[in-house]
Amino acid sequence: MNQHISLIATQRIRRMKAILSLIVTGLLTLSVTAQTPSLSSYPAAQATVFLDFDGHTVKGTIWNWSGTIQAKPSGLSPSAITEIFHRVAEDYRIFNLNITTDSTVYHAAPYNKRVRIIVTPTYEWYGKAGGAAFVGTFADGDDQPAFVFSGLLGNNVKNVAEAISHETGHTMGLQHQSSYDRGCKMTAEYAAGTGSGQIGWAPIMGVGYYKNLTTWHNGPNAEGCNVLQQDIAVIASKANGFGLRPDDHANSFAEASPLERSGMDFLAEGLINDKDDQDVFRFTLPTAANFRINAIPNSIGTDNEGANLDIQVSLVNQQADTIGGYNPATLLHAGLDSNLNSGTYYLVVDGVGNANHDDYASLGYYAISGSINQVLPIHRFVLTAYAQPGRHQLQWQYDTDEAVRSVEVEYSLDGVHFSALTPLHADSRNFSWQPAASATVFYRIRAITLADERNYYSNIVSLKQRRQDGYTLLSTLVGQSIHLQTADNYQYQLFDEKGRLLQRGRLAAGTHQLPVRQAPKGLLLLRLQNESGSWSEKLIKQ
Repeated sequence: MNQHISLIATQRIRRMKAILSLIVTGLLTLSVTAQTPSLSSYPAAQATVFLDFDGHTVKGTIWNWSGTIQAKPSGLSPSAITEIFHRVAEDYRIFNLNITTDSTVYHAAPYNKRVRIIVTPTYEWYGKAGGAAFVGTFADGDDQPAFVFSGLLGNNVKNVAEAISHETGHTMGLQHQSSYDRGCKMTAEYAAGTGSGQIGWAPIMGVGYYKNLTTWHNGPNAEGCNVLQQDIAVIASKANGFGLRPDDHANSFAEASPLERSGMDFLAEGLINDKDDQDVFRFTLPTAANFRINAIPNSIGTDNEGANLDIQVSLVNQQADTIGGYNPATLLHAGLDSNLNSGTYYLVVDGVGNANHDDYASLGYYAISGSINQVLPIHRFVLTAYAQPGRHQLQWQYDTDEAVRSVEVEYSLDGVHFSALTPLHADSRNFSWQPAASATVFYRIRAITLADERNYYSNIVSLKQRRQDGYTLLSTLVGQSIHLQTADNYQYQLFDEKGRLLQRGRLAAGTHQLPVRQAPKGLLLLRLQNESGSWSEKLIKQ
């Protein structure tokens, strides 16, 4: 597995810049070469980070100690590049900075406000590393690039994205976030973070490969236990020539943004761009009603992967009394479902900390969707779902004081905008179908009452269809065994976090329980392979 070693060159070039690298061994996955999609995160910004996946000839730079470097194209597919882009863009969302895959945007940016990050499998000129960057080159104006060696990261989209954000941070002046014991002795140059699940956290300038939530951090860097590095302040400093994006919604009740409604539904979005930022929305109910919302951080799919924001939503009445605050302890999204009397109310969105980190960098983009309906005659409207090979299975339950005319399954690809999938009889309590795409799909159930045809909605759930229908991993958290369903034959290998082979074998089509009782706790890597390709799954042994 990936090991991380700092290479800090003794050369003192200009401002004693250090070469800082993430040393790794490769993880094997499939990749293809294809045209790079043109993507930009914030075109209004002058400052630009160019993610170069197309290959590049590097000459006349500090890197050319052995001559010209012919960096090959990354070999990543358009879908992989798109996911990497969105992950990196969210890491830098709060800054007045454009993340782009378009070379013309890079060339149009000011010389002293741009950097090229070359994503390439070509590493031999440098050595086995996840990436390499000189510290503080972003604003120099001499086009010194940084590198991410995609092949040595196994073309794993999360790992490549983490390395890009990390190396870009170096170009903007950041050192590593490190760990120390109580005696001020360094225990790890790359801080590994803590926790598991959605809120498992690590600093971007540490090692974020194994945690879902990776953010900027205010903590000791590699120079010493007493040298605190405020990542956000360094990136947004005058030295780099850009700061934070402007606030989009006010923090006060007096300047609250109206919650725009379309019929009984509403949508809103915003950006929490510093630790003191709160976005306040206002709405008025002419009569008693049920108020239901879901607040979702920007992410790339199931389990809020790639999100930087842990959301709390609070409901406040006109007298400024807080009715309730909602922040699930182990989840990054939040929601509420409350029956309210007539009157004016405020919805407050905030980025908060959790058991694994504080609120210093719980920041980023979010979207809110919800509905305002009359007080529910339908109670306990609960939707559950699970993925099987090639299919999504939905089940729901509700209690009602009124007759229901029909129910309807609705789906969404972003968790905000829903479309009807199919109408069903009122007695229906389950539904199964095969999604056409491998993207994450969000579901909810709409129930329509017979008397006045009012609409009521269940909770929202999300499922991700695998790129291949050949296997389903029932959970990435394992105890005594790994539970796996396969529709085809596979060869498998199981490694620990140091890359040591724990077991190997063959799997026939069917249901399997691979014993891991003797495996060490922590990260495990399961590789599956057959004639159709190979896949890698990261597991956590508890």
